Amino acid sequence: MIGPETRRYARKVDQMVGDARAADEAGFATAWIPQLPQDFDAMTAVALMGRETSRIELGTAVVPLQSRHPIALGQQALSVQIACGGRFRLGVGPSHHWIVDDMFGLPYEQPAKLVEDYLDVFDAMFSGPGPVDVENDRFRIHNPLEITDQPVPVLLAALGPVMLRIAGERTDGTVLWMADERAIAEHVVPRITKAAESAGRPAPRIVAGVAVCLCAPDEVHAARERANQMLGHAEYSPNYQRLLEQGDATDVGDMAALGTEGDVERRLRSYADAGTTDFSARILPMGTGRDEILASAGRTRAFLASLAPDLT
Repeated sequence: MIGPETRRYARKVDQMVGDARAADEAGFATAWIPQLPQDFDAMTAVALMGRETSRIELGTAVVPLQSRHPIALGQQALSVQIACGGRFRLGVGPSHHWIVDDMFGLPYEQPAKLVEDYLDVFDAMFSGPGPVDVENDRFRIHNPLEITDQPVPVLLAALGPVMLRIAGERTDGTVLWMADERAIAEHVVPRITKAAESAGRPAPRIVAGVAVCLCAPDEVHAARERANQMLGHAEYSPNYQRLLEQGDATDVGDMAALGTEGDVERRLRSYADAGTTDFSARILPMGTGRDEILASAGRTRAFLASLAPDLT
């Protein structure tokens, strides 16, 4: 996962592109770029990264649909795909009420139906150059489009049964956050896989967001507390609360891969055994100063790179 760290904005573009280039050279399969309310636009970041990398897949995790009209979002996605030479994956989702309602000032209503209406437009846009003619409950669109015939694979943030069905039937997979092994094995995998099979689609990708910290055994408790402090937002979202009920974890720290090399590898392999096909590793460095934090992040990143070729 690239991009969520607080940085000085005068240097942020160079740092983000540099992180993507380093991930490319290290052998990671994918770099996932989050779309945070207060931070750099994820698809703009991907376009810049696409010009400075040669191999690595680049994906958003995830862009809230309500923030953009589907034609504007689709045009940007197609343009980014050109910049990335076909390596872009569009992760989208209906977000949460505390973002859509409280921050955007938009109604958070019928998120599953909204997703289906957006996907109607994406299906028309991403099937090749030509006019986009879609009329459904939310949109009446008759728009010419001549950007590219390169498709844009879509992944959907899907937490509940209805969204998992839609993800399986109509997209290439799901991007998860706050899903532990039991939630993935018993809730996510059966539902999304059944939906994909019924729709005649390939097996879906299941991307698990996991906080990772390589640290000494006596630092694990502090790392868990740091994960909960920095990344624990479940209390704001009924969607996350319902997902937590599907598993054994009660917070982000419970789901994190923390400790020695052996501890981290065992935890990540348990996610793979549960049905995870891809990881979005949120590196969580430890330390009391800048140099220690950078060194911690570097050690964790290097170890993850060593696991990447055969983890899943």
